[in-house]
Amino acid sequence: MMQSYFHDLVDLIGAALRGAEVYTCAFSAEASDFIRFNHNRVRQAGTVTQRWLTLDLIAGRRHATGSLVLSGDLELDRARIGRSMRDLREKRAELPEDPFLLYATDVRSSERCGENHLPDSPAVVADLRTAGHGRDLVGLYTAGGIFAGFANSFGQRNWHASYSYHFGWSFHLEGGRAVKCAHAGVEWQPDRFVRTVSQATEQLAALSRPPRSVLPGRYRVYLAPAAVFDLVDLLSWGGFGLRAHRTKATPLLKMTENGVSLDPRVNILENTRDGIAPDFQEAGFIRPDRVDLITCGAYQDCLVSPRSAMEFGVPTNGASAAETPQSVEVVAGEVPAGDVLRRLGTGIYVSNLWYLNYSDRTACRITGMTRFATFWVKHGVIQAPLDAMRFDDTIYRMLGDNLLGLTSERDLILDPDTYLHRSTRSARLPGILAEDVTFTL
Repeated sequence: MMQSYFHDLVDLIGAALRGAEVYTCAFSAEASDFIRFNHNRVRQAGTVTQRWLTLDLIAGRRHATGSLVLSGDLELDRARIGRSMRDLREKRAELPEDPFLLYATDVRSSERCGENHLPDSPAVVADLRTAGHGRDLVGLYTAGGIFAGFANSFGQRNWHASYSYHFGWSFHLEGGRAVKCAHAGVEWQPDRFVRTVSQATEQLAALSRPPRSVLPGRYRVYLAPAAVFDLVDLLSWGGFGLRAHRTKATPLLKMTENGVSLDPRVNILENTRDGIAPDFQEAGFIRPDRVDLITCGAYQDCLVSPRSAMEFGVPTNGASAAETPQSVEVVAGEVPAGDVLRRLGTGIYVSNLWYLNYSDRTACRITGMTRFATFWVKHGVIQAPLDAMRFDDTIYRMLGDNLLGLTSERDLILDPDTYLHRSTRSARLPGILAEDVTFTL
């Protein structure tokens, strides 16, 4: 059992301390199935179980941090931890004092053991292959448990286990055209998956029509939740962290320095309580259930890591070192999803975005490309797929003066990143209607 193994590791570390040493450690692990599809056939399948430990060995204000991969065999890992602690002591002796070192000393232990409602992967494969019958389905299904733990020499113990799945796939046509989709959650819901597939099938039929191009200019636009995820993800790069604000590197500088606001219907928050990420961070501080980042269009609060708290003299709210949201939400609006095309009228329907970056960070101006399943809509009816287009506009216009509405339904989007390990970042997002969005080519 992963949790008891973690507690055994913690006992080993505590027994190996010397003198007045203090330690903090962060544990992470996963037991995940990976199934890769191409041409609607299973091309690769396997299970990965892996474990890591990050250990910070502290003496006064000097400390050294190291990470190691664990085997799961306690005797082997005992030797690895012993070598790591010896190396950290040698390293620490050569390091200066750290003026911004801050770690939890008030013991706040917790345990959050999510229930595993995931079906066996072979049962899911049947549903996935049925969805792709007669089509060129390409995708990756990942599912399983993700685990995190924290411990320190003061007796604090935190544990988190969550079980989730993510299926990211595309239906492909000749000529590089595709409908890109994702389906994710903590419990497999066949009915919801069928609805997603049905919508993708409709878009695939529209995508088979001859494509058209539109001239550069300003257009009425609908951004589906997957496209909104890309926008919010980019905005999270320095948008909500205290350090970025105090060093004036945030893309939302005009909101905090000049009083610029978004549309009052825009509310963005970090909702740890309903996410799948742990409610504690690597220095042992507990995250609150909720942090309001933008309220009624106005900037409300920052995510504050322990180091930023020390440097700038404010309390931490349990943010990670990167000070980025882990369970971000945009509050729903009033536009029914079934009414999107009618409300859009004549304009551009964007299913998702391909490339995204800042063209003017200080002004929160963003440039990006469309690619998959972008359509020209006329009088509320999809007319034709559009060739790839580039837009360039500011968040202050798209979510401010030019915002027409947000959908009343939201999608749960799990971060599909599997680099090194599966991500626990998530988002609940509506679709967005905006007018006069600038397309440059």
